[in-house]
Amino acid sequence: MPTIVVEVMPKAELLDPQGKAVAGALGRLGQTTFSGVRVGKRFELTVDGHVDDAVLNEVQKLADTVLSNSVIEDVVGIHVLEAPAGETH
Repeated sequence: MPTIVVEVMPKAELLDPQGKAVAGALGRLGQTTFSGVRVGKRFELTVDGHVDDAVLNEVQKLADTVLSNSVIEDVVGIHVLEAPAGETH
């Protein structure tokens, strides 16, 4: 069964307190490679059947209305992961 992944991130112009906390922890651990961290959300929707344009359009609507808060978040990605060959559920 394919899985549709929806990725949601805080809007770029908004503060990200979780990201700031993670960045601070990385600094305390001696990690100096990274200049910033932003924390988002990932949703995995398992599809019973084939993923076509109608299903993707439905997911886009859900992402915009249910999975994200359009005031403070952006939907940054929607993509399909096909089930590995031989996998059954």
